Amino acid sequence: MVNYLGVNSVRELVRQVGLDRFLRQLVDAMDSDYRRWEQFDKSARHAIHSPVGVIELMPTSDGRLYCFKYVNGHPKNTAEGLLTVTAFGVLADVDTGYPLLVSELTLTTALRTAAMSVLAARHLARPDSRRMALIGNGAQSEFQALAFYHLQGIRALRLFDTDPGACLKLERNLARLALPDLHIERCTSVQEAVRGCDIVTTATADKRNATILRPEMIEPGMHLNAVGGDCPGKTELHADILRRPDARVVVEFEPQSRIEGEIQQMPADFAVTEFHRILAGQAPGRRTAQEVTVFDSVGFALEDFSALRTLHALLQQYPHLGTPIDLVPQMNDPKDLFGLLHAPAPQARTALQPEPQAA
Repeated sequence: MVNYLGVNSVRELVRQVGLDRFLRQLVDAMDSDYRRWEQFDKSARHAIHSPVGVIELMPTSDGRLYCFKYVNGHPKNTAEGLLTVTAFGVLADVDTGYPLLVSELTLTTALRTAAMSVLAARHLARPDSRRMALIGNGAQSEFQALAFYHLQGIRALRLFDTDPGACLKLERNLARLALPDLHIERCTSVQEAVRGCDIVTTATADKRNATILRPEMIEPGMHLNAVGGDCPGKTELHADILRRPDARVVVEFEPQSRIEGEIQQMPADFAVTEFHRILAGQAPGRRTAQEVTVFDSVGFALEDFSALRTLHALLQQYPHLGTPIDLVPQMNDPKDLFGLLHAPAPQARTALQPEPQAA
């Protein structure tokens, strides 16, 4: 039998572990996996685009474990009462090819995206950063806010969304948690929200080349956490921000980011730094207090690998949350797969049949 984790099981797992501890475990797993970058098979995700969205497969392996994620992105969905992003994934044993875990990854992707933002900010934002602007207050916003509050010391949040209802939703959800010392301010424009902030997170959903942040909004020393630009033809930053002489752009996996990140706007020789090089000591993190740093976050399969192996490890501690599913046949003779079709079906016990008694 293969273990399955559904949405309710992941939700309960996060509750039992605690959100801040769960996020810390994700950050630690990604930090560990990025430090062994060379062990991973790496490729840009396979994407099939339509006029209204994208469906992607994201595979990777470290030679011992293999994973893939199925994920979509359909910004129009919210108008129909559907999520913009849904996902599920598989973690498998390379030696046998057998799956170890099938899991929802919609909630988990939101958690791992926020955890990756924090991991990058540890090395790129100023250590004294306490004020963050959140531009785009949809499904990802609470996860970003809570990850930066619990793990990075953010204590002031400025919110802006073109939909005022999204801001109210985010503010309501955060207020319900009664987080000590967290000050929240709703703003009437992007410019008002980012003014004086240490970190600016953009997490908008519109699938187009947008200029959510313009050059005149950017102040020396800011860290820009650009989350929303995650497919071809979709950006959030004006290209002149990337061209600033005091700016430095960090990406996850350069071949993928060239296709779908903020740097898709730039020529092929535009210089960027892959994040793993910073962890390996091959490139510096933040160099000066005045430097403008940009984390061009598009999401990479290694992060889903880290998330799936974290779920698998936690399932060993909370086995009651997993559901065994008969995804792979269990056979006495593995050479006789056809015989499985003619084997007697397992007899279902009816409500009238007594429970078997222990011998």
